[in-house]
Amino acid sequence: MILTDTHTHQYYAPENPQERAQAIQRAFDNGISRLFLPNVDSETIPQVFELAKQYPNNCFPMMGLHPCSVKDNFEEELAIIKQAIDSNKIYAIGEIGIDLYWDKTHIEQQKAAFRTQINWAKELGLPIVIHCREAFDEILEILEAEKDEKLRGIFHCFTGNAEQAQKVIDLNFYLGIGGVVTYKNSGLDKTVAQIDPKYLVLETDAPYLPPVPYRGKPNESSYLLHIAQKVADLHQMEIEKMAKITTENSKTIFGI
Repeated sequence: MILTDTHTHQYYAPENPQERAQAIQRAFDNGISRLFLPNVDSETIPQVFELAKQYPNNCFPMMGLHPCSVKDNFEEELAIIKQAIDSNKIYAIGEIGIDLYWDKTHIEQQKAAFRTQINWAKELGLPIVIHCREAFDEILEILEAEKDEKLRGIFHCFTGNAEQAQKVIDLNFYLGIGGVVTYKNSGLDKTVAQIDPKYLVLETDAPYLPPVPYRGKPNESSYLLHIAQKVADLHQMEIEKMAKITTENSKTIFGI
């Protein structure tokens, strides 16, 4: 069984290199042998590529400017990230998007950065990985405006309803399902049960959003097993079959 964690910040969690190596080995031991790593800003670029260098057959880098890292100097940050993209092999532009949960101060800058990075992805023939928090309508508006045959990717950490899920799918995006699907009162389980697995990929977003039974603890990629089992149960299929479907979906998206 091969499982794919399509979104993990495992490169800085935990901070201790030895503990990090142990956490990654636990993932491998649980069959999670494909890890896709997004940076968040210019400072996290080296860690992503270092881990990809250490595990070239397992860790695959993505590059982008996280919306929470978009400040007044966002154009300088984008320039640094673009240089890294031009100098290295990457598999997606991400994570990018809009986050209005913490701060709405830089909403226009977030929109501008999002559009810029969407265009990078189109030029490079890469998928995008979208971060969306309290900004579904704003992101949908931009995606509708940018929609063409080149626009594709993953709606990371999807927690919306069935109607929103269909809108995402109609835009040629897959839904990234993480630990929230295991939370009793999230309602995401009811949504995921209605969605054909051919539109799903699995993720942890480690060290955030750990699945049950690890809530309150730092997340790690090995816990993807619990997410996969939950999604498999919702579709009344064996976990091995869900692993195969979602991993094949990830290969379609990332090309590896």
